[in-house]
Amino acid sequence: MNWTGYIITVLLSTFTGWITTWIAIKMLFHPRKPIKILGLTIQGIFPKNQRLIAEKLGQVVGKELLSFDEIEQKVTNPENLQKLRPDIEFHIDHFLRNKLLEVFPMLSMMIGEKTILQLKDAFLLELETLFPVLMKSYMIKLEEDLDLEKIVTEKVAAFSTQKLEDILNQITKKEFKFLEFVGGFFGFIIGLIEIAVAIFTK
Repeated sequence: MNWTGYIITVLLSTFTGWITTWIAIKMLFHPRKPIKILGLTIQGIFPKNQRLIAEKLGQVVGKELLSFDEIEQKVTNPENLQKLRPDIEFHIDHFLRNKLLEVFPMLSMMIGEKTILQLKDAFLLELETLFPVLMKSYMIKLEEDLDLEKIVTEKVAAFSTQKLEDILNQITKKEFKFLEFVGGFFGFIIGLIEIAVAIFTK
Protein backbone atom coordinates (compact mmCIF):
# COMPACT_ATOMS: atom_id res chain seq x y z
CA MET A 1 0.00 0.00 0.00
CA ASN A 2 1.46 3.39 -1.02
CA TRP A 3 1.11 6.70 0.78
CA THR A 4 -1.96 7.61 -1.26
CA GLY A 5 -3.62 4.43 -0.07
CA TYR A 6 -2.66 5.24 3.53
CA ILE A 7 -4.18 8.72 3.29
CA ILE A 8 -7.36 7.35 1.71
CA THR A 9 -7.61 4.73 4.48
CA VAL A 10 -7.29 7.37 7.22
CA LEU A 11 -9.78 9.71 5.51
CA LEU A 12 -12.31 6.90 5.00
CA SER A 13 -11.97 5.72 8.61
CA THR A 14 -12.35 9.27 9.92
CA PHE A 15 -15.38 9.89 7.72
CA THR A 16 -16.90 6.54 8.73
CA GLY A 17 -16.47 7.35 12.44
CA TRP A 18 -18.00 10.80 11.98
CA ILE A 19 -20.93 9.72 9.79
CA THR A 20 -21.75 6.77 12.06
CA THR A 21 -21.96 9.07 15.08
CA TRP A 22 -23.98 11.65 13.10
CA ILE A 23 -26.47 8.99 12.03
CA ALA A 24 -26.75 7.67 15.60
CA ILE A 25 -27.57 11.19 16.88
CA LYS A 26 -30.12 11.75 14.10
CA MET A 27 -31.76 8.42 14.89
CA LEU A 28 -32.68 9.72 18.32
CA PHE A 29 -35.58 11.48 16.55
CA HIS A 30 -35.62 10.17 12.97
CA PRO A 31 -37.46 8.70 11.29
CA ARG A 32 -40.45 10.06 13.21
CA LYS A 33 -42.84 7.60 11.59
CA PRO A 34 -41.95 3.88 11.47
CA ILE A 35 -40.65 2.73 8.10
CA LYS A 36 -39.89 -0.78 6.93
CA ILE A 37 -36.61 -1.63 5.23
CA LEU A 38 -35.93 -5.26 4.22
CA GLY A 39 -38.50 -6.47 6.73
CA LEU A 40 -37.07 -4.37 9.57
CA THR A 41 -39.13 -1.58 11.16
CA ILE A 42 -37.02 1.50 11.81
CA GLN A 43 -38.09 4.48 13.89
CA GLY A 44 -36.32 7.13 15.98
CA ILE A 45 -35.71 6.23 19.62
CA PHE A 46 -37.75 9.10 21.08
CA PRO A 47 -40.76 8.83 18.72
CA LYS A 48 -40.85 5.05 19.18
CA ASN A 49 -40.68 5.21 22.97
CA GLN A 50 -42.46 8.54 23.55
CA ARG A 51 -45.38 6.97 25.43
CA LEU A 52 -43.07 4.91 27.64
CA ILE A 53 -40.84 7.94 28.29
CA ALA A 54 -43.95 9.98 29.13
CA GLU A 55 -45.16 7.35 31.62
CA LYS A 56 -41.76 7.09 33.32
CA LEU A 57 -41.43 10.87 33.51
CA GLY A 58 -44.96 11.10 34.90
CA GLN A 59 -44.07 8.60 37.62
CA VAL A 60 -40.90 10.51 38.55
CA VAL A 61 -42.68 13.88 38.70
CA GLY A 62 -45.75 12.54 40.48
CA LYS A 63 -43.88 10.52 43.10
CA GLU A 64 -40.51 12.20 43.56
CA LEU A 65 -40.22 15.70 42.13
CA LEU A 66 -43.64 17.03 43.19
CA SER A 67 -44.66 15.44 46.47
CA PHE A 68 -48.05 16.49 47.81
CA ASP A 69 -46.67 16.08 51.33
CA GLU A 70 -44.00 18.68 50.63
CA ILE A 71 -46.51 21.01 48.97
CA GLU A 72 -48.83 20.61 51.95
CA GLN A 73 -46.04 21.52 54.37
CA LYS A 74 -45.29 24.66 52.37
CA VAL A 75 -48.94 25.69 52.03
CA THR A 76 -49.90 25.08 55.67
CA ASN A 77 -46.79 26.78 57.04
CA PRO A 78 -47.92 29.47 59.55
CA GLU A 79 -45.38 31.84 58.01
CA ASN A 80 -47.61 32.06 54.92
CA LEU A 81 -50.43 33.45 57.02
CA GLN A 82 -48.07 36.03 58.51
CA LYS A 83 -47.12 37.14 54.99
CA LEU A 84 -50.80 37.56 54.15
CA ARG A 85 -51.71 39.10 57.50
CA PRO A 86 -51.51 42.79 56.38
CA ASP A 87 -53.91 42.13 53.48
CA ILE A 88 -56.23 40.01 55.62
CA GLU A 89 -56.24 42.62 58.38
CA PHE A 90 -57.05 45.35 55.85
CA HIS A 91 -60.03 43.41 54.46
CA ILE A 92 -61.35 42.52 57.92
CA ASP A 93 -61.06 46.15 58.99
CA HIS A 94 -62.87 47.27 55.82
CA PHE A 95 -65.60 44.69 56.42
CA LEU A 96 -66.17 45.73 60.05
CA ARG A 97 -66.12 49.48 59.36
CA ASN A 98 -68.03 49.54 56.05
CA LYS A 99 -69.64 46.38 54.73
CA LEU A 100 -71.09 45.22 58.03
CA LEU A 101 -72.55 48.63 58.83
CA GLU A 102 -74.05 48.87 55.34
CA VAL A 103 -75.94 45.64 55.96
CA PHE A 104 -76.80 46.44 59.57
CA PRO A 105 -76.92 50.25 59.91
CA MET A 106 -78.19 50.02 63.52
CA LEU A 107 -74.86 48.50 64.57
CA SER A 108 -73.12 51.83 64.00
CA MET A 109 -74.74 53.11 67.18
CA MET A 110 -73.57 50.08 69.19
CA ILE A 111 -70.10 49.37 67.78
CA GLY A 112 -67.31 51.77 68.58
CA GLU A 113 -63.62 51.84 67.76
CA LYS A 114 -62.73 49.63 70.72
CA THR A 115 -65.27 46.97 69.72
CA ILE A 116 -64.07 46.99 66.11
CA LEU A 117 -60.47 46.42 67.25
CA GLN A 118 -61.56 43.60 69.56
CA LEU A 119 -63.57 41.92 66.80
CA LYS A 120 -60.67 42.27 64.37
CA ASP A 121 -58.26 40.67 66.87
CA ALA A 122 -60.75 37.86 67.48
CA PHE A 123 -61.12 37.19 63.75
CA LEU A 124 -57.38 37.16 63.20
CA LEU A 125 -56.82 34.83 66.15
CA GLU A 126 -59.48 32.44 64.87
CA LEU A 127 -58.00 32.59 61.38
CA GLU A 128 -54.56 31.60 62.68
CA THR A 129 -56.11 28.44 64.10
CA LEU A 130 -58.37 27.79 61.15
CA PHE A 131 -55.90 28.48 58.30
CA PRO A 132 -53.73 25.30 58.64
CA VAL A 133 -56.81 23.11 59.06
CA LEU A 134 -58.54 24.55 55.99
CA MET A 135 -55.42 24.34 53.84
CA LYS A 136 -54.73 20.75 54.91
CA SER A 137 -58.30 19.81 54.04
CA TYR A 138 -57.95 21.59 50.70
CA MET A 139 -54.70 19.75 49.90
CA ILE A 140 -56.32 16.38 50.64
CA LYS A 141 -59.14 17.15 48.20
CA LEU A 142 -56.67 18.54 45.66
CA GLU A 143 -54.58 15.37 45.79
CA GLU A 144 -57.71 13.30 45.15
CA ASP A 145 -58.75 15.45 42.20
CA LEU A 146 -55.32 16.21 40.73
CA ASP A 147 -53.43 13.24 39.28
CA LEU A 148 -49.99 14.76 38.59
CA GLU A 149 -48.63 11.53 37.13
CA LYS A 150 -51.49 11.33 34.63
CA ILE A 151 -51.24 15.02 33.70
CA VAL A 152 -47.47 14.86 33.03
CA THR A 153 -47.81 11.59 31.11
CA GLU A 154 -50.52 12.97 28.83
CA LYS A 155 -48.67 16.26 28.26
CA VAL A 156 -45.38 14.58 27.34
CA ALA A 157 -47.11 11.91 25.22
CA ALA A 158 -48.85 14.65 23.22
CA PHE A 159 -45.69 16.72 22.88
CA SER A 160 -44.48 17.26 19.31
CA THR A 161 -41.28 15.29 18.61
CA GLN A 162 -40.20 18.16 16.35
CA LYS A 163 -40.53 20.58 19.26
CA LEU A 164 -38.72 18.17 21.57
CA GLU A 165 -35.89 17.80 19.04
CA ASP A 166 -35.61 21.59 18.68
CA ILE A 167 -35.40 22.04 22.45
CA LEU A 168 -32.81 19.28 22.84
CA ASN A 169 -30.73 20.69 19.98
CA GLN A 170 -30.78 24.15 21.59
CA ILE A 171 -29.55 22.70 24.87
CA THR A 172 -27.06 20.09 23.64
CA LYS A 173 -25.96 21.40 20.23
CA LYS A 174 -22.32 21.74 21.34
CA GLU A 175 -22.36 18.31 22.97
CA PHE A 176 -23.73 16.70 19.80
CA LYS A 177 -21.00 18.39 17.73
CA PHE A 178 -18.41 17.13 20.23
CA LEU A 179 -19.75 13.58 19.89
CA GLU A 180 -19.42 13.85 16.11
CA PHE A 181 -15.83 15.03 16.58
CA VAL A 182 -15.13 12.11 18.92
CA GLY A 183 -16.58 9.68 16.36
CA GLY A 184 -14.33 11.14 13.65
CA PHE A 185 -11.33 11.08 15.99
CA PHE A 186 -11.77 7.41 16.83
CA GLY A 187 -12.26 6.70 13.13
CA PHE A 188 -8.94 8.48 12.51
CA ILE A 189 -7.23 6.36 15.20
CA ILE A 190 -8.66 3.17 13.71
CA GLY A 191 -7.36 4.25 10.29
CA LEU A 192 -3.86 4.71 11.73
CA ILE A 193 -4.07 1.29 13.39
CA GLU A 194 -5.07 -0.28 10.06
CA ILE A 195 -2.09 1.38 8.37
CA ALA A 196 0.26 0.23 11.16
CA VAL A 197 -1.03 -3.34 10.86
CA ALA A 198 -0.61 -3.21 7.08
CA ILE A 199 2.96 -1.93 7.38
CA PHE A 200 4.10 -4.40 10.04
CA THR A 201 2.52 -7.40 8.36
CA LYS A 202 4.22 -6.87 5.00
